[in-house]
Amino acid sequence: MYPDDLKYTAEHEWVRTPGDHDGSVRVGITQYAQDALGDIVYVSLPEVGESVEAGSTCGELESTKSVSDVYAPVSGEVVAVNEALDATPELVNSDPYGGGWLFEVVPSESGSAATDDLMDADTYTASLDG
Repeated sequence: MYPDDLKYTAEHEWVRTPGDHDGSVRVGITQYAQDALGDIVYVSLPEVGESVEAGSTCGELESTKSVSDVYAPVSGEVVAVNEALDATPELVNSDPYGGGWLFEVVPSESGSAATDDLMDADTYTASLDG
């Protein structure tokens, strides 16, 4: 249910290494998160060039049920946002690990150190059961 090639946060974000931009990681929300939110109708993301801090709020997802914060899983500079979500925010629901990605960050820590503290798929799945 949760792809093994991703890292996960307790706030239900996923991180794919590498992203499409040099040195970046791609960030989205998990199947669990999009299911809990319900139909997403609006997405607010950080700006390209903005610095984000790991664990800090950097955007919002608005659904028919509620508004949920998006947290930065790593510290660094935002280098891309998924502009397709402006017109079709429901991609986060229909394809959370593909077309529904949120943004990309070049981590301030190099290599795998940026994602070392994140959970693997098994740990994330276990955290949902607990």
